[in-house]
Amino acid sequence: MKYTINQKIFCTYSCILLYKDMFLSKATLPDDYEKLREFAILLQAELYNKTLYIEKLKAQLAAYRRARYGRSSEKLDRDIEQLELLIADLEEGEAESQARMAAAAKPEPSAAPKQDKKPSARKPLPAHLPRETVVHDAACSCPACGGTVFTKVGTDEREVLEYVPSHFKVIVHVRPKMSCRACETITQAPMPSLPIERGRPGPALLAHVLVSKYSDHNPLHRQSEIYARAGVELDRSVLAGWVGDMAFLISPVADGIGRHVRAGHSLHADDTPVPVLDPGRGKTKTGRLWTLVRDERPWGSTAPPAAIYLYSTDRKAEHARTLLKSCRGFLHADAYAGFKGIYAADPKTGQIPMQEIACWAHARRALYDVHVATKSSIAEEALERIATLFAVEKQIIGRDPETRRAVRQQHAVPLLASLHNFLDRALAKISGKSALAKAIRYSLSRWAQLTRYTTDGTMEMTNNAAERAIRPLALGRKNWLFAGSDSGGDRAATMYTIIQTARLNGLDPEAYLRDIIGRIADHPINRIDELLPWNWLPPAKA
Repeated sequence: MKYTINQKIFCTYSCILLYKDMFLSKATLPDDYEKLREFAILLQAELYNKTLYIEKLKAQLAAYRRARYGRSSEKLDRDIEQLELLIADLEEGEAESQARMAAAAKPEPSAAPKQDKKPSARKPLPAHLPRETVVHDAACSCPACGGTVFTKVGTDEREVLEYVPSHFKVIVHVRPKMSCRACETITQAPMPSLPIERGRPGPALLAHVLVSKYSDHNPLHRQSEIYARAGVELDRSVLAGWVGDMAFLISPVADGIGRHVRAGHSLHADDTPVPVLDPGRGKTKTGRLWTLVRDERPWGSTAPPAAIYLYSTDRKAEHARTLLKSCRGFLHADAYAGFKGIYAADPKTGQIPMQEIACWAHARRALYDVHVATKSSIAEEALERIATLFAVEKQIIGRDPETRRAVRQQHAVPLLASLHNFLDRALAKISGKSALAKAIRYSLSRWAQLTRYTTDGTMEMTNNAAERAIRPLALGRKNWLFAGSDSGGDRAATMYTIIQTARLNGLDPEAYLRDIIGRIADHPINRIDELLPWNWLPPAKA
Protein backbone atom coordinates (compact mmCIF):
# COMPACT_ATOMS: atom_id res chain seq x y z
CA MET A 1 0.00 0.00 0.00
CA LYS A 2 1.36 3.43 -0.94
CA TYR A 3 1.20 6.36 1.41
CA THR A 4 1.32 10.04 0.58
CA ILE A 5 4.01 12.25 2.10
CA ASN A 6 1.57 13.73 4.60
CA GLN A 7 0.32 10.26 5.61
CA LYS A 8 3.89 9.09 6.22
CA ILE A 9 4.59 12.19 8.25
CA PHE A 10 1.45 11.73 10.32
CA CYS A 11 2.09 8.03 11.01
CA THR A 12 5.72 8.53 11.94
CA TYR A 13 4.94 11.53 14.10
CA SER A 14 2.15 9.65 15.90
CA CYS A 15 4.53 6.76 16.65
CA ILE A 16 7.14 9.13 18.03
CA LEU A 17 4.66 10.87 20.30
CA LEU A 18 3.19 7.56 21.49
CA TYR A 19 6.61 6.04 22.17
CA LYS A 20 7.80 9.17 23.93
CA ASP A 21 4.71 9.14 26.13
CA MET A 22 5.16 5.46 27.02
CA PHE A 23 8.88 5.77 27.56
CA LEU A 24 8.99 8.98 29.55
CA SER A 25 5.63 9.47 31.23
CA LYS A 26 5.00 5.87 32.33
CA ALA A 27 8.54 4.89 33.21
CA THR A 28 9.40 4.58 36.89
CA LEU A 29 12.71 6.21 37.71
CA PRO A 30 15.02 3.91 39.71
CA ASP A 31 16.55 5.07 42.96
CA ASP A 32 19.88 3.30 42.46
CA TYR A 33 22.48 5.49 40.78
CA GLU A 34 23.79 2.79 38.41
CA LYS A 35 20.29 1.88 37.25
CA LEU A 36 19.50 5.54 36.90
CA ARG A 37 22.62 5.94 34.76
CA GLU A 38 21.53 3.02 32.53
CA PHE A 39 18.11 4.62 32.18
CA ALA A 40 19.75 7.88 31.10
CA ILE A 41 21.88 6.07 28.50
CA LEU A 42 18.78 4.44 26.99
CA LEU A 43 16.96 7.74 26.95
CA GLN A 44 19.96 9.42 25.35
CA ALA A 45 20.00 6.78 22.60
CA GLU A 46 16.31 7.42 21.92
CA LEU A 47 16.92 11.14 21.70
CA TYR A 48 19.80 10.50 19.32
CA ASN A 49 17.51 8.47 17.05
CA LYS A 50 14.95 11.23 17.10
CA THR A 51 17.64 13.78 16.32
CA LEU A 52 18.62 11.76 13.26
CA TYR A 53 14.99 11.73 12.19
CA ILE A 54 14.78 15.50 12.58
CA GLU A 55 17.89 15.91 10.45
CA LYS A 56 16.34 13.65 7.83
CA LEU A 57 13.24 15.81 7.78
CA LYS A 58 15.38 18.93 7.50
CA ALA A 59 17.16 17.46 4.50
CA GLN A 60 13.80 16.61 2.95
CA LEU A 61 12.59 20.13 3.66
CA ALA A 62 15.70 21.63 2.04
CA ALA A 63 15.11 19.48 -1.04
CA TYR A 64 11.51 20.70 -1.24
CA ARG A 65 12.66 24.30 -0.96
CA ARG A 66 15.11 23.83 -3.79
CA ALA A 67 12.43 22.14 -5.86
CA ARG A 68 10.02 25.02 -5.29
CA TYR A 69 12.29 27.35 -7.26
CA GLY A 70 12.35 24.91 -10.16
CA ARG A 71 8.65 24.15 -10.29
CA SER A 72 5.45 25.66 -9.00
CA SER A 73 3.21 23.38 -6.98
CA GLU A 74 0.57 24.16 -4.39
CA LYS A 75 0.98 20.61 -3.02
CA LEU A 76 4.70 21.15 -2.62
CA ASP A 77 4.06 24.34 -0.66
CA ARG A 78 1.66 22.48 1.62
CA ASP A 79 4.21 19.72 2.21
CA ILE A 80 6.86 22.30 3.06
CA GLU A 81 4.54 23.99 5.53
CA GLN A 82 3.68 20.61 7.07
CA LEU A 83 7.35 19.75 7.47
CA GLU A 84 8.08 23.15 9.00
CA LEU A 85 5.44 22.55 11.65
CA LEU A 86 6.50 18.96 12.26
CA ILE A 87 10.20 19.81 12.65
CA ALA A 88 9.40 22.65 15.04
CA ASP A 89 7.20 20.37 17.14
CA LEU A 90 9.81 17.60 17.20
CA GLU A 91 12.57 20.01 18.19
CA GLU A 92 10.42 21.40 20.98
CA GLY A 93 9.77 17.86 22.17
CA GLU A 94 13.46 17.03 21.95
CA ALA A 95 14.37 20.05 24.06
CA GLU A 96 11.74 19.10 26.63
CA SER A 97 12.99 15.51 26.71
CA GLN A 98 16.59 16.59 27.14
CA ALA A 99 15.61 18.85 30.01
CA ARG A 100 13.63 16.03 31.58
CA MET A 101 16.54 13.62 31.12
CA ALA A 102 19.00 16.08 32.61
CA ALA A 103 16.78 16.58 35.65
CA ALA A 104 16.13 12.85 36.12
CA ALA A 105 19.67 11.60 35.59
CA LYS A 106 21.54 14.37 37.40
CA PRO A 107 23.60 12.63 40.09
CA GLU A 108 24.39 13.94 43.52
CA PRO A 109 27.56 16.07 43.60
CA SER A 110 29.54 13.34 45.33
CA ALA A 111 28.08 10.39 43.43
CA ALA A 112 30.20 10.54 40.30
CA PRO A 113 33.10 12.54 38.88
CA LYS A 114 32.17 15.50 36.67
CA GLN A 115 32.47 14.73 32.97
CA ASP A 116 34.44 16.98 30.67
CA LYS A 117 32.24 19.43 28.80
CA LYS A 118 32.11 19.11 25.04
CA PRO A 119 33.16 22.23 23.15
CA SER A 120 30.16 24.37 22.20
CA ALA A 121 29.17 24.49 18.53
CA ARG A 122 26.98 27.53 18.97
CA LYS A 123 27.47 30.53 16.73
CA PRO A 124 28.51 33.69 18.57
CA LEU A 125 25.74 36.14 19.28
CA PRO A 126 25.60 38.99 16.74
CA ALA A 127 28.18 41.67 17.45
CA HIS A 128 25.82 44.53 16.57
CA LEU A 129 23.47 43.77 19.48
CA PRO A 130 23.79 46.14 22.45
CA ARG A 131 25.45 44.59 25.48
CA GLU A 132 24.35 45.06 29.07
CA THR A 133 26.86 43.90 31.67
CA VAL A 134 25.62 42.50 34.95
CA VAL A 135 28.40 41.98 37.51
CA HIS A 136 27.78 39.29 40.11
CA ASP A 137 30.20 40.07 42.93
CA ALA A 138 31.63 37.17 44.89
CA ALA A 139 30.76 36.61 48.52
CA CYS A 140 32.43 38.93 51.01
CA SER A 141 33.78 36.01 53.04
CA CYS A 142 35.18 32.65 52.00
CA PRO A 143 32.56 29.91 52.38
CA ALA A 144 35.31 27.45 53.26
CA CYS A 145 37.32 29.28 55.96
CA GLY A 146 35.60 32.60 56.51
CA GLY A 147 38.56 34.64 55.26
CA THR A 148 37.94 38.16 53.93
CA VAL A 149 41.10 38.89 51.88
CA PHE A 150 40.92 37.81 48.23
CA THR A 151 43.13 37.92 45.13
CA LYS A 152 41.45 38.02 41.74
CA VAL A 153 42.53 35.01 39.63
CA GLY A 154 40.22 35.31 36.63
CA THR A 155 36.74 36.04 35.35
CA ASP A 156 34.07 33.89 33.76
CA GLU A 157 31.68 35.41 31.26
CA ARG A 158 28.54 33.97 29.71
CA GLU A 159 26.38 35.70 27.15
CA VAL A 160 22.63 35.24 27.39
CA LEU A 161 20.37 36.39 24.57
CA GLU A 162 17.45 38.39 25.93
CA TYR A 163 14.53 40.19 24.33
CA VAL A 164 13.41 43.75 25.11
CA PRO A 165 9.95 44.55 23.73
CA SER A 166 9.66 47.51 21.39
CA HIS A 167 8.75 50.66 23.20
CA PHE A 168 7.52 54.18 22.67
CA LYS A 169 9.27 57.38 23.62
CA VAL A 170 8.35 61.03 23.64
CA ILE A 171 10.59 63.59 21.98
CA VAL A 172 10.15 67.06 23.42
CA HIS A 173 11.16 69.81 21.00
CA VAL A 174 12.22 72.78 23.13
CA ARG A 175 12.68 76.11 21.32
CA PRO A 176 13.73 78.97 23.59
CA LYS A 177 12.58 82.44 22.68
CA MET A 178 15.42 84.96 22.81
CA SER A 179 15.09 88.70 23.06
CA CYS A 180 17.77 90.99 21.70
CA ARG A 181 19.06 93.28 24.47
CA ALA A 182 19.78 96.01 21.93
CA CYS A 183 16.56 96.06 19.85
CA GLU A 184 14.22 93.71 21.75
CA THR A 185 13.68 91.52 18.65
CA ILE A 186 12.38 88.09 19.53
CA THR A 187 14.21 85.21 17.81
CA GLN A 188 13.40 81.53 17.90
CA ALA A 189 14.62 78.48 16.02
CA PRO A 190 12.06 77.17 13.49
CA MET A 191 10.15 74.03 14.31
CA PRO A 192 11.48 71.04 12.32
CA SER A 193 9.12 69.83 9.60
CA LEU A 194 6.84 67.00 10.72
CA PRO A 195 5.34 64.32 8.49
CA ILE A 196 1.85 65.44 9.53
CA GLU A 197 1.53 69.16 10.11
CA ARG A 198 0.67 69.85 13.75
CA GLY A 199 0.47 66.08 14.15
CA ARG A 200 1.96 64.03 16.97
CA PRO A 201 3.41 60.92 15.29
CA GLY A 202 7.08 60.86 14.37
CA PRO A 203 8.55 59.28 11.22
CA ALA A 204 9.58 56.06 12.99
CA LEU A 205 6.08 55.47 14.39
CA LEU A 206 4.45 56.16 11.04
CA ALA A 207 6.85 53.80 9.26
CA HIS A 208 6.12 51.09 11.82
CA VAL A 209 2.35 51.43 11.37
CA LEU A 210 2.66 51.24 7.57
CA VAL A 211 4.98 48.22 7.54
CA SER A 212 2.88 46.43 10.15
CA LYS A 213 -0.23 46.88 8.03
CA TYR A 214 1.10 46.32 4.52
CA SER A 215 4.07 44.03 5.09
CA ASP A 216 3.23 42.11 8.25
CA HIS A 217 -0.51 42.04 7.42
CA ASN A 218 -1.47 43.37 10.84
CA PRO A 219 -4.75 45.33 10.56
CA LEU A 220 -5.05 48.71 12.24
CA HIS A 221 -7.52 47.56 14.90
CA ARG A 222 -5.07 44.87 16.01
CA GLN A 223 -2.25 47.37 16.07
CA SER A 224 -4.40 49.60 18.26
CA GLU A 225 -4.83 46.76 20.75
CA ILE A 226 -1.07 46.07 20.75
CA TYR A 227 -0.22 49.72 21.43
CA ALA A 228 -2.82 49.84 24.20
CA ARG A 229 -0.95 47.07 26.02
CA ALA A 230 2.04 49.39 26.09
CA GLY A 231 -0.11 52.08 27.69
CA VAL A 232 -0.54 54.18 24.53
CA GLU A 233 -4.12 54.68 23.39
CA LEU A 234 -4.19 55.04 19.59
CA ASP A 235 -7.65 54.54 18.18
CA ARG A 236 -8.02 52.73 14.90
CA SER A 237 -9.50 55.83 13.29
CA VAL A 238 -6.41 57.81 14.31
CA LEU A 239 -4.12 55.22 12.75
CA ALA A 240 -6.26 55.20 9.61
CA GLY A 241 -5.87 58.94 9.34
CA TRP A 242 -2.11 58.61 9.57
CA VAL A 243 -2.08 55.98 6.82
CA GLY A 244 -4.11 58.23 4.56
CA ASP A 245 -1.78 61.16 5.18
CA MET A 246 1.27 59.05 4.43
CA ALA A 247 -0.23 57.67 1.23
CA PHE A 248 -0.48 61.21 -0.02
CA LEU A 249 2.91 62.34 1.32
CA ILE A 250 4.98 59.55 -0.22
CA SER A 251 2.96 59.04 -3.43
CA PRO A 252 5.65 60.88 -5.46
CA VAL A 253 8.04 58.05 -4.57
CA ALA A 254 5.54 55.50 -5.89
CA ASP A 255 5.14 57.57 -9.05
CA GLY A 256 8.91 57.59 -9.55
CA ILE A 257 9.03 53.82 -9.17
CA GLY A 258 6.22 53.55 -11.73
CA ARG A 259 8.17 55.56 -14.30
CA HIS A 260 11.18 53.32 -13.83
CA VAL A 261 9.18 50.10 -14.19
CA ARG A 262 7.34 51.19 -17.32
CA ALA A 263 10.62 52.20 -18.97
CA GLY A 264 11.72 48.56 -19.03
CA HIS A 265 11.23 46.51 -22.18
CA SER A 266 10.84 43.07 -20.55
CA LEU A 267 8.08 43.16 -17.94
CA HIS A 268 5.97 40.76 -15.84
CA ALA A 269 2.30 41.29 -14.97
CA ASP A 270 -0.21 39.49 -12.76
CA ASP A 271 -3.26 40.22 -10.61
CA THR A 272 -5.05 38.77 -7.61
CA PRO A 273 -8.51 39.21 -6.05
CA VAL A 274 -8.75 41.13 -2.79
CA PRO A 275 -11.66 41.60 -0.36
CA VAL A 276 -12.96 45.16 -0.12
CA LEU A 277 -15.55 46.51 2.29
CA ASP A 278 -18.68 47.57 0.44
CA PRO A 279 -20.38 50.34 2.47
CA GLY A 280 -24.16 50.20 2.56
CA ARG A 281 -24.41 46.51 1.72
CA GLY A 282 -22.96 45.13 4.94
CA LYS A 283 -20.67 42.73 3.10
CA THR A 284 -17.49 42.65 1.07
CA LYS A 285 -16.96 42.78 -2.66
CA THR A 286 -14.03 41.59 -4.73
CA GLY A 287 -11.57 44.06 -6.17
CA ARG A 288 -8.30 43.36 -7.97
CA LEU A 289 -4.73 44.28 -7.26
CA TRP A 290 -2.47 44.25 -10.31
CA THR A 291 1.29 44.20 -10.32
CA LEU A 292 3.86 45.08 -12.97
CA VAL A 293 7.43 43.99 -12.30
CA ARG A 294 10.73 44.96 -13.86
CA ASP A 295 13.46 42.55 -12.83
CA GLU A 296 16.40 42.30 -15.22
CA ARG A 297 18.81 40.57 -12.86
CA PRO A 298 18.41 37.13 -14.54
CA TRP A 299 20.13 38.49 -17.66
CA GLY A 300 22.86 40.46 -15.89
CA SER A 301 21.37 43.94 -16.21
CA THR A 302 22.33 46.55 -13.62
CA ALA A 303 18.89 48.19 -13.76
CA PRO A 304 17.39 48.02 -10.26
CA PRO A 305 14.40 45.70 -9.77
CA ALA A 306 11.07 47.30 -8.97
CA ALA A 307 7.36 46.50 -8.77
CA ILE A 308 4.30 48.71 -9.04
CA TYR A 309 0.74 47.93 -8.02
CA LEU A 310 -2.64 49.13 -9.25
CA TYR A 311 -6.04 48.67 -7.63
CA SER A 312 -9.24 48.27 -9.63
CA THR A 313 -12.84 47.50 -8.76
CA ASP A 314 -13.07 44.73 -11.37
CA ARG A 315 -10.98 42.87 -13.95
CA LYS A 316 -11.95 44.74 -17.10
CA ALA A 317 -9.39 45.12 -19.86
CA GLU A 318 -9.22 48.89 -19.37
CA HIS A 319 -7.35 48.36 -16.11
CA ALA A 320 -4.74 46.24 -17.87
CA ARG A 321 -4.25 49.08 -20.35
CA THR A 322 -3.88 51.56 -17.49
CA LEU A 323 -1.28 49.35 -15.83
CA LEU A 324 0.71 49.08 -19.06
CA LYS A 325 0.35 52.61 -20.36
CA SER A 326 3.37 53.73 -22.41
CA CYS A 327 5.01 50.28 -22.06
CA ARG A 328 6.79 48.78 -25.05
CA GLY A 329 8.58 45.46 -25.48
CA PHE A 330 7.77 42.04 -24.02
CA LEU A 331 5.12 41.15 -21.46
CA HIS A 332 5.26 37.95 -19.41
CA ALA A 333 1.70 37.16 -18.28
CA ASP A 334 -0.94 34.48 -17.98
CA ALA A 335 -3.63 33.87 -20.58
CA TYR A 336 -5.91 36.69 -19.34
CA ALA A 337 -8.01 37.89 -22.28
CA GLY A 338 -7.80 41.52 -21.15
CA PHE A 339 -4.18 41.68 -22.28
CA LYS A 340 -5.09 40.89 -25.89
CA GLY A 341 -5.50 44.54 -26.77
CA ILE A 342 -1.91 45.15 -25.65
CA TYR A 343 -0.69 42.53 -28.11
CA ALA A 344 -2.67 43.92 -31.06
CA ALA A 345 -1.17 46.26 -33.66
CA ASP A 346 -1.95 49.95 -33.36
CA PRO A 347 -4.37 50.81 -36.24
CA LYS A 348 -2.59 54.13 -36.82
CA THR A 349 1.07 53.11 -36.69
CA GLY A 350 0.80 49.37 -37.29
CA GLN A 351 3.19 48.77 -34.37
CA ILE A 352 2.54 46.16 -31.68
CA PRO A 353 2.97 47.74 -28.20
CA MET A 354 3.99 44.51 -26.48
CA GLN A 355 4.67 40.92 -27.48
CA GLU A 356 3.19 38.19 -25.32
CA ILE A 357 5.49 35.77 -23.49
CA ALA A 358 3.46 32.90 -22.08
CA CYS A 359 4.41 31.25 -18.81
CA TRP A 360 5.72 27.70 -18.71
CA ALA A 361 4.93 27.50 -14.98
CA HIS A 362 1.22 27.86 -15.83
CA ALA A 363 1.46 25.29 -18.62
CA ARG A 364 3.27 22.87 -16.35
CA ARG A 365 0.78 23.37 -13.52
CA ALA A 366 -2.13 22.21 -15.69
CA LEU A 367 -0.29 18.97 -16.48
CA TYR A 368 0.84 18.55 -12.88
CA ASP A 369 -2.73 18.76 -11.56
CA VAL A 370 -3.80 16.03 -13.98
CA HIS A 371 -0.87 13.84 -12.97
CA VAL A 372 -1.69 14.19 -9.26
CA ALA A 373 -5.34 13.33 -9.87
CA THR A 374 -4.94 10.48 -12.35
CA LYS A 375 -1.29 9.31 -12.22
CA SER A 376 -1.25 9.62 -16.01
CA SER A 377 1.97 8.33 -17.57
CA ILE A 378 1.56 10.83 -20.43
CA ALA A 379 1.34 13.74 -18.00
CA GLU A 380 4.32 12.38 -16.09
CA GLU A 381 6.48 12.19 -19.23
CA ALA A 382 5.40 15.68 -20.26
CA LEU A 383 6.45 16.97 -16.83
CA GLU A 384 9.83 15.28 -17.15
CA ARG A 385 10.37 16.88 -20.56
CA ILE A 386 9.44 20.31 -19.20
CA ALA A 387 11.88 19.75 -16.34
CA THR A 388 14.72 19.47 -18.85
CA LEU A 389 13.77 22.90 -20.20
CA PHE A 390 13.95 24.38 -16.71
CA ALA A 391 17.36 22.73 -16.27
CA VAL A 392 18.62 24.65 -19.31
CA GLU A 393 17.41 27.91 -17.75
CA LYS A 394 19.13 27.15 -14.48
CA GLN A 395 22.50 27.11 -16.24
CA ILE A 396 22.14 30.61 -17.71
CA ILE A 397 20.78 32.66 -14.80
CA GLY A 398 22.73 35.91 -14.63
CA ARG A 399 24.43 35.44 -18.01
CA ASP A 400 24.36 38.15 -20.68
CA PRO A 401 21.42 38.16 -23.15
CA GLU A 402 23.41 36.91 -26.16
CA THR A 403 24.80 33.95 -24.23
CA ARG A 404 21.34 33.09 -22.96
CA ARG A 405 19.87 33.22 -26.47
CA ALA A 406 22.68 31.05 -27.89
CA VAL A 407 22.30 28.38 -25.19
CA ARG A 408 18.54 28.28 -25.66
CA GLN A 409 18.89 27.95 -29.43
CA GLN A 410 21.34 25.09 -29.02
CA HIS A 411 19.63 23.15 -26.23
CA ALA A 412 16.07 24.36 -25.57
CA VAL A 413 14.82 24.64 -29.16
CA PRO A 414 15.36 20.92 -29.98
CA LEU A 415 13.77 19.94 -26.67
CA LEU A 416 10.76 22.11 -27.42
CA ALA A 417 10.34 20.58 -30.88
CA SER A 418 10.43 17.09 -29.38
CA LEU A 419 7.94 18.09 -26.68
CA HIS A 420 5.56 19.52 -29.26
CA ASN A 421 5.62 16.26 -31.24
CA PHE A 422 5.04 14.26 -28.07
CA LEU A 423 2.01 16.37 -27.08
CA ASP A 424 0.57 16.16 -30.59
CA ARG A 425 0.81 12.37 -30.58
CA ALA A 426 -0.59 12.11 -27.05
CA LEU A 427 -3.57 14.29 -27.90
CA ALA A 428 -4.54 11.95 -30.73
CA LYS A 429 -4.63 8.97 -28.33
CA ILE A 430 -6.85 10.32 -25.55
CA SER A 431 -10.40 11.55 -25.19
CA GLY A 432 -10.77 15.12 -26.31
CA LYS A 433 -13.01 15.85 -23.32
CA SER A 434 -10.55 14.62 -20.68
CA ALA A 435 -8.70 16.88 -18.27
CA LEU A 436 -5.41 15.73 -19.78
CA ALA A 437 -6.54 16.80 -23.28
CA LYS A 438 -7.51 20.20 -21.90
CA ALA A 439 -4.09 20.58 -20.25
CA ILE A 440 -2.29 19.63 -23.47
CA ARG A 441 -4.39 22.01 -25.55
CA TYR A 442 -3.52 24.80 -23.10
CA SER A 443 0.12 24.46 -24.15
CA LEU A 444 -0.36 23.73 -27.85
CA SER A 445 -2.75 26.66 -28.36
CA ARG A 446 -0.11 29.04 -26.93
CA TRP A 447 2.94 27.39 -28.44
CA ALA A 448 4.24 30.48 -30.24
CA GLN A 449 3.99 32.53 -27.05
CA LEU A 450 5.51 29.73 -24.95
CA THR A 451 8.55 29.36 -27.23
CA ARG A 452 9.17 33.03 -27.97
CA TYR A 453 11.53 33.28 -24.99
CA THR A 454 14.17 31.33 -26.92
CA THR A 455 14.60 34.16 -29.44
CA ASP A 456 15.77 36.83 -27.00
CA GLY A 457 18.00 36.55 -23.94
CA THR A 458 16.12 39.29 -22.11
CA MET A 459 12.98 37.18 -21.88
CA GLU A 460 12.15 34.66 -19.17
CA MET A 461 10.64 31.20 -19.40
CA THR A 462 8.08 31.94 -16.67
CA ASN A 463 6.14 34.76 -15.11
CA ASN A 464 7.43 33.86 -11.65
CA ALA A 465 8.73 37.40 -11.04
CA ALA A 466 5.16 38.71 -11.02
CA GLU A 467 3.88 35.76 -9.01
CA ARG A 468 6.51 36.41 -6.35
CA ALA A 469 5.45 40.05 -6.23
CA ILE A 470 1.78 39.14 -5.83
CA ARG A 471 2.37 36.39 -3.24
CA PRO A 472 2.69 38.70 -0.16
CA LEU A 473 -0.72 40.14 -1.00
CA ALA A 474 -2.27 36.70 -1.27
CA LEU A 475 -0.69 35.60 2.02
CA GLY A 476 -2.09 38.60 3.90
CA ARG A 477 -5.48 38.57 2.21
CA LYS A 478 -7.19 36.74 5.08
CA ASN A 479 -5.90 39.15 7.68
CA TRP A 480 -7.24 42.48 6.47
CA LEU A 481 -9.94 44.32 4.59
CA PHE A 482 -9.56 47.66 2.91
CA ALA A 483 -10.65 50.71 4.89
CA GLY A 484 -14.28 50.83 3.90
CA SER A 485 -13.99 51.94 0.27
CA ASP A 486 -12.18 51.48 -3.00
CA SER A 487 -9.89 54.38 -2.10
CA GLY A 488 -8.33 52.05 0.46
CA GLY A 489 -7.27 49.84 -2.43
CA ASP A 490 -5.49 52.76 -4.07
CA ARG A 491 -3.64 53.51 -0.83
CA ALA A 492 -2.66 49.86 -0.54
CA ALA A 493 -1.30 49.92 -4.09
CA THR A 494 0.85 52.93 -3.24
CA MET A 495 2.21 51.32 -0.10
CA TYR A 496 2.87 47.97 -1.72
CA THR A 497 4.73 49.69 -4.55
CA ILE A 498 7.15 51.31 -2.12
CA ILE A 499 7.49 48.48 0.41
CA GLN A 500 7.91 45.62 -2.08
CA THR A 501 10.35 47.61 -4.24
CA ALA A 502 12.41 48.34 -1.13
CA ARG A 503 12.50 44.59 -0.44
CA LEU A 504 13.52 43.80 -4.02
CA ASN A 505 16.49 46.13 -3.54
CA GLY A 506 17.58 44.47 -0.30
CA LEU A 507 16.38 47.23 2.03
CA ASP A 508 14.64 47.02 5.37
CA PRO A 509 11.35 48.68 4.36
CA GLU A 510 10.76 50.11 7.82
CA ALA A 511 14.19 51.75 7.99
CA TYR A 512 13.71 53.07 4.45
CA LEU A 513 10.26 54.51 5.17
CA ARG A 514 11.40 55.95 8.48
CA ASP A 515 14.02 58.05 6.70
CA ILE A 516 12.09 59.22 3.66
CA ILE A 517 8.99 60.10 5.71
CA GLY A 518 11.21 62.35 7.82
CA ARG A 519 12.77 64.01 4.75
CA ILE A 520 10.24 64.12 1.95
CA ALA A 521 8.24 67.12 3.19
CA ASP A 522 11.28 69.35 2.66
CA HIS A 523 12.65 67.50 -0.37
CA PRO A 524 12.45 69.21 -3.80
CA ILE A 525 9.91 67.42 -5.99
CA ASN A 526 12.21 67.67 -9.03
CA ARG A 527 14.80 65.61 -7.15
CA ILE A 528 12.43 62.86 -6.02
CA ASP A 529 14.58 60.23 -7.75
CA GLU A 530 17.15 60.69 -4.97
CA LEU A 531 14.67 59.05 -2.58
CA LEU A 532 13.91 56.00 -4.75
CA PRO A 533 15.00 52.75 -3.05
CA TRP A 534 17.99 52.05 -5.30
CA ASN A 535 19.35 55.59 -4.83
CA TRP A 536 18.69 55.79 -1.10
CA LEU A 537 21.47 55.62 1.46
CA PRO A 538 20.85 55.09 5.17
CA PRO A 539 21.40 58.28 7.20
CA ALA A 540 24.74 57.05 8.55
CA LYS A 541 26.03 56.55 4.98
CA ALA A 542 24.36 59.50 3.29
